[in-house]
Amino acid sequence: MTADASLISRTATEIRDLLKTGDVSPLDLLDTLEARIAEVDEKVNALPTLCFDRARAHARALMDKPVGERGPLAGMPVPIKDLTAIDSVRTTMGSTAFEDHVPDQSDIMVERLEAEGAIIYAKSNTPEFGAGANTFNDVFGATRNPWNTAMSAAGSSGGAAVALATGMAWLAHGSDMGGSLRNPASFNGIVGMRPSPGRVPSSVSPPIDGTLGIDGPMARTVADLALLFDAMTGEDARDPLSAHHGGTSFLDAALSAKPPVRVAFSADLGMTPVDPEVAAICERAAGRFAEAGVEVVEAHPDFTGVHDCFRVLRAKTFASALKPVYDSHRDKLKPELVWNIELGLNQTGADIAEAEHQRARLFHNARDFFKTYDLLLTPATIVPPYPVEQRFVAECNGHTFNNYVEWLGIAYAITLIASPALSIPAGFTASGLPVGLQIAAPPRGEAGLLSAAAVLEKILWPEPITPIDPRGGD
Repeated sequence: MTADASLISRTATEIRDLLKTGDVSPLDLLDTLEARIAEVDEKVNALPTLCFDRARAHARALMDKPVGERGPLAGMPVPIKDLTAIDSVRTTMGSTAFEDHVPDQSDIMVERLEAEGAIIYAKSNTPEFGAGANTFNDVFGATRNPWNTAMSAAGSSGGAAVALATGMAWLAHGSDMGGSLRNPASFNGIVGMRPSPGRVPSSVSPPIDGTLGIDGPMARTVADLALLFDAMTGEDARDPLSAHHGGTSFLDAALSAKPPVRVAFSADLGMTPVDPEVAAICERAAGRFAEAGVEVVEAHPDFTGVHDCFRVLRAKTFASALKPVYDSHRDKLKPELVWNIELGLNQTGADIAEAEHQRARLFHNARDFFKTYDLLLTPATIVPPYPVEQRFVAECNGHTFNNYVEWLGIAYAITLIASPALSIPAGFTASGLPVGLQIAAPPRGEAGLLSAAAVLEKILWPEPITPIDPRGGD
């Protein structure tokens, strides 16, 4: 059992194949990752909690089985976001109120991954309770962008994205409400996908019927992401929203790389300012779909009212989930989180009813739109990575935002219509920072989404652009 640095740059699908042939073992991979983490993580702070003893015990148990019985991941190491419980592993939610919390039971999503052959070896950093798209907290500090460590990694799955970008992971788990899989993918030059509600089962917490917050996969390539997504999906009776995947192989869909017929591009969805450089990079990237014979049209659904709708429904979700924490530990919560919870507690039934009606209207607008267009393409974020000390984006292109999440509108608009969406690298700014392109599909359209994204990925990046060594800030 030895570390092999040459494995770091291999794709996850290549590593999985090596596991299946027996050319490497899960223990070899853990040794390799432990060495890589020791080499680079102090520069970026992506994986603050490690559990290699537990991981090696699980790896040895898996290796007692024949290779063909080790599941589709076959011993692939996967870090879990620090919002999600792992039995016997410190799980802080990024909050000092939970800094010593050690669950005695794993989330059902973690159980599913381990049953499918994943080896859990680390917790990835997140903002407090996942609130905000800049990964910092009072327990572990800030996670830094490896393309320039003076910059934000975005969030809330920032630690996961940075681990992937720096070779401390081949696959990673994340979650997404207002872009938390897509924003860090954009800022770090990797791929992150928010699935349709119900695709990935997870342990139920209030609200039991919530469809805003979703677990999902992250990886360096579309095919790698599909490999992890296959292992995450399926029905579980403990999650009433979970649905059977119908036998679909999402990896096969990605490898088929079938182009869509007609896609729409919008720089702003008619509802948000966008940095001009980001808009230009994404428009060029979307336009390259034409090289595969795809018709690219400038269009978008009507998203009128999206900001009010999301603000109300997000606040309702935060109040439902976090009122007990607010009641016991209000003094320990960051101000943005307190504001969000109190907004939810002070809303009226009429406010919520109006927001639910708005969301239904947005959903039907989008459903009609996708009858004409196979996909909707936009910037994944409206700005490039910004200084890590800046808590959130307060202004863009002359527009001042009303709160700490409004700058994420281009992502949460897609959340509200229940569409799967991913971010792939679109290009780089003049200063060398990554920009992501968001690609959204109709609900339950992940197979077509992954297939089409693989087509564009191959046009834009014949070879993966990560992993990289962290680059010092200036």
